[in-house]
Amino acid sequence: MPNALCRRRETCRLCGSDDLALAIALAPTPPANAFVDDPATQQSTYPLDVFFCNACTHVQLLDVVDPRELFENYVYVSGTSPVFVAHFRRYAEHVIESYAPTHSGPARVLDIGSNDGTLLSCFKDLGCTVLGVDPARDIAEAATARGIETVTDFFSPDVAAKLRTAQGAFDVITANNVFAHADDLDGIAAGIATLLADDGVFVFEVSYLLDVIEHCLFDTIYHEHVAYHALTPLVGFFKKHGLHLIDAERVDTHGGSLRGTVARIGSSHDVKGRVAELIALERACGLNTLETYHAFAGKIDSLRDALTGLLTELKAGGAKIAAFGAPAKATTLMYHFAIGPELIDFVVDDSTLKQGLFTPGLHIPVVPSDHMYDQNPDYVVVLAWNFADAIIAKHQKFRDNGGKFIVPIPKLKVV
Repeated sequence: MPNALCRRRETCRLCGSDDLALAIALAPTPPANAFVDDPATQQSTYPLDVFFCNACTHVQLLDVVDPRELFENYVYVSGTSPVFVAHFRRYAEHVIESYAPTHSGPARVLDIGSNDGTLLSCFKDLGCTVLGVDPARDIAEAATARGIETVTDFFSPDVAAKLRTAQGAFDVITANNVFAHADDLDGIAAGIATLLADDGVFVFEVSYLLDVIEHCLFDTIYHEHVAYHALTPLVGFFKKHGLHLIDAERVDTHGGSLRGTVARIGSSHDVKGRVAELIALERACGLNTLETYHAFAGKIDSLRDALTGLLTELKAGGAKIAAFGAPAKATTLMYHFAIGPELIDFVVDDSTLKQGLFTPGLHIPVVPSDHMYDQNPDYVVVLAWNFADAIIAKHQKFRDNGGKFIVPIPKLKVV
């Protein structure tokens, strides 16, 4: 049924081909971060079908939810995670050490989708001049108030042109876990080409499609992520914008991410051998074939059967079950596995922006961690599984009291 907040595109967002095939069909969900304050709220769900481009091998969603619906009242902030704060600190140090500008004066850094300014704060601590662009009004205003100037807008060619006129070029442009968010990737790349200094670099991190397939990270698929990136299709994409990949490496955030570094074709930066090595690995692992994704769908079904079977058995035996973490990925997992309030009593999350609200669509209450000790559930499912080690270590007292953690991904285990 047509919906004013969701449309289906007909072409690949990287190469423009209409030769697209359904690769993975996941259960429709509401927007993954659409928390509500009233459990009686009616929420629409949208298709979550993943398509494979037979022309360039890019993997993507074709159903595009209005970005204003997804991002203008965003509730995710990077700064609540000590793991991410430490990651961004190392990230900023790496970029400045590797690509420090040759001109005198501080490096000029622009972050696309800058969120609460956590990454830019790390660059600022290194002496850089920083600017963020982010559409989430409240988060952007809060970042500006604490000294990280942030333009409240969606990054686009028009925004890039205005910034170039007002502020000139930037030595470093970053986009972390947001380069997969934009339907108009051509517009993002064009804006980067407008703003990037002649010898500047664009550095991005995204969930890596190879890790998604290898470790069954299917719950990183949700409406905010319209693109699932591998290096191979990005080569031709950047080339048409006068840019090329000069480095690529795997990093461990979000269960497995790709950090790519891009520069202008003809710049002084050499292309590192890791780019060709990863492209060869992608081909060896079958990322260029539709059959790989059909097999992946079968693995998801097997994981669903194992987890739901375990939770149903525990609940039937009288166990009280809660969950820890209300990240966007939890919406995909809970909907596709049909895990709702009949199995999960409440969800613990450390973000004060989510506490007191109810999860998207399923409307399970989100509470602070002290609620876990007050209610003393028998089992806690770690939905923020990429932080499982840190969460379990922090809540050793829960285990000492007889509680057990269930980590669903990448491999189901009870701790």
